[in-house]
Amino acid sequence: MTSLFNRYLGPNWLADHDNPSIWQLVDEIPDEELWRTHRLLKMIMIAAMQDRARERWKEHASPDIIMASGIMFDPNTLTIGFARRFASYKRANLILHDLDRLKGIHNHSRHPVQIVFAGKAHPADNSGKQLIQQVFNAAKDPALGGRIAFIEDYDEGVAQYLVHGVDVWLNNPQPPFEASGTSGMKAGINGVPHFSVLDGWWIEGFNGANGWAFNGSGNGTEATDSEELYAILEERIVPAYYDKDESGVSRSWVEIMKESIKSTAPRFSSRRMVKEYALGFYQDALKYANEIVP
Repeated sequence: MTSLFNRYLGPNWLADHDNPSIWQLVDEIPDEELWRTHRLLKMIMIAAMQDRARERWKEHASPDIIMASGIMFDPNTLTIGFARRFASYKRANLILHDLDRLKGIHNHSRHPVQIVFAGKAHPADNSGKQLIQQVFNAAKDPALGGRIAFIEDYDEGVAQYLVHGVDVWLNNPQPPFEASGTSGMKAGINGVPHFSVLDGWWIEGFNGANGWAFNGSGNGTEATDSEELYAILEERIVPAYYDKDESGVSRSWVEIMKESIKSTAPRFSSRRMVKEYALGFYQDALKYANEIVP
C-alpha cells in the first residue's frame, strides 16, 4: 500500500498524514491498481499461513491440525479476519453460533467465505482459552471445508499479514465493553473494511459507506446478535465482494475500500491526537502557568 500512497498522495503524505485533504487523493488510485495490490497482499498472507502449516507437517502434526492452519485457503475467496486477545466480551465465537448456517455460507458453490482467526488468551483467563478451543475445533471440522483457520503464536508479524491481507475485519464485542479496537483502525488504513458492533472506535469511525455495522444488543442475546451478523454477511457483504466486472474487479467493493482509507487514516492517528491536545489544551495551560508564576 505504501507504494500506492507514494505514487498518488504525493511525497509528503506520511509527514502530513493527519491532513484529511491528502487522503481525498485516494480517489485518484485506479480501481484496478488498488484491487491488484490488495490481492497480492492477500496472496502473501495465505502463502505465509501455508508455510506455517508446512512447518507443522514437518513436526508430524496431525492432518486435522494442518487443515486448521489454513492450508486449504483460496485467494479468490472472500476472507474475513478476526485477530485480537481472546476475552469473553470480545465474542470470537459469535459467528460460530449457528454452525449449520455458517456451513452454508462457507460452502456456497459460487460465493464461498473463509475466516482466519488469531490471538491469545491471558494465561489466567480460562474462558478465553475455551474460546480458542471452540474456534480451533471448528477449524478442524471437515464439514466447514477447511475454510476456517486458527493461526497459532499470534504476534506482531502475524498481525501485519492479517491487517494487510484479509478482505473484511470482524469485531463483535458485547457492548459497551470495547475500549477502542486499534486492530480495526490498522486494517481500515490498509483498505480493509471494518464489520463491527457499534462499540469502541467504530461508533465514531463508521460513516455508512466505509464498512458495515450492527447494533449488538449488549444484553448477551447471542442468537439475536449472530442473526444480525449472518444477515449482513449474506445480504450485503458477500454480494458486494463477488459483484465483479469483466476485468475481475468489484467496483463497489473498491469504493468501500477507498472510503475506509479516507475516513480512518487522518482521524485515527497519534499525530492528530497529540496536535489536538497541544493546541486545544496544553497551549492554554502553559499560558495560564506562565501568568501565575512570578
